[in-house]
Amino acid sequence: MTTKQPISHLLYLHGFRSSPASAKAQLSLAWMRQHAPSVHCWCPQLPPSPHQAMDWVTSVVSAWPINHGTQLGVIGSSLGGFYATHMAHHMSCRAVLINPAVNPGRLLAQHVGEQRSFHGDEGFFFRSEFVDELQALETGPLREPEKLMVWVARGDEVLDWREMAARYEKTRLRVQDGGDHAMSSYSDHLPEIMAFLGWPSH
Repeated sequence: MTTKQPISHLLYLHGFRSSPASAKAQLSLAWMRQHAPSVHCWCPQLPPSPHQAMDWVTSVVSAWPINHGTQLGVIGSSLGGFYATHMAHHMSCRAVLINPAVNPGRLLAQHVGEQRSFHGDEGFFFRSEFVDELQALETGPLREPEKLMVWVARGDEVLDWREMAARYEKTRLRVQDGGDHAMSSYSDHLPEIMAFLGWPSH
């Protein structure tokens, strides 16, 4: 069995109404600073438009001087997990998904209108056309499920854990009893997550 090469670049994609200030984003970046300070990490504040978000992120990442299939790793939470699936599908990179949204267009259709971020006082308007943009980003069957690690909490109060588990059943799936949508136990899973991205668990 060949040894997995550690990634050189990490992209973290936050969820709907979230931001780079989220606990999971900050924990991930702190882990990298401590254990892999040479890794280039980027956790952008994503615009409300899914098309703009993916166009921007893909443009930036495509300009990095790396082999995306082996040197890029992505972590995505909730809507960010949906985006991370899209990135993995098109860039053949490893990705870790935390309670990923399976059909965000259907889920967010009821949230059209003014929204408030979980972090800070900034708001944004989620437009009806953004639902169509989400549907356009659907990837269909997973092309390389072995490159995905997926964490699902049965106690997720926002998303249906069964739908997530069914969508990602062929990946390295971890179904957690209880838990919540925020995956409050995230720090406990970081060693295994980072081992999947190439660093040995300690």
